Amino acid sequence: MTGKRILCVEDNDSNLRLVSRIVEAEKHALLTAIDGVTALAIVQREKPDLILLDINIPGMDGLELARQIKADSGLATIPIIATTANVLLGDRERCLEAGCNEYLPKPLDIRELQSMLRVYLGSANGNH
Repeated sequence: MTGKRILCVEDNDSNLRLVSRIVEAEKHALLTAIDGVTALAIVQREKPDLILLDINIPGMDGLELARQIKADSGLATIPIIATTANVLLGDRERCLEAGCNEYLPKPLDIRELQSMLRVYLGSANGNH
């Protein structure tokens, strides 16, 4: 089974490196964008299998990006996992309301992220 393509929209280098290691360990390909406008162009062009979306990104923020993706019938089925340091009351609801399928607070929990990738993408190595 070949790996899936995951778009990570993240403007923080250390978070991006962490996600990159996890995605590679799971044998998936990583696409990256550091702002919402670039991310939307990549989503439209590449149609990734999953999007890891930082909410606080330059330009178009993550919530607006999620809304635009979910409003496009050709892209609406792509699962979006919001990753954000915003963990105040209501933040999770705002992410889900914008169209995100899951909400993962930062700092990222590696096991939780791996588990979500497996749930949404299936296991690349066949171990369930």
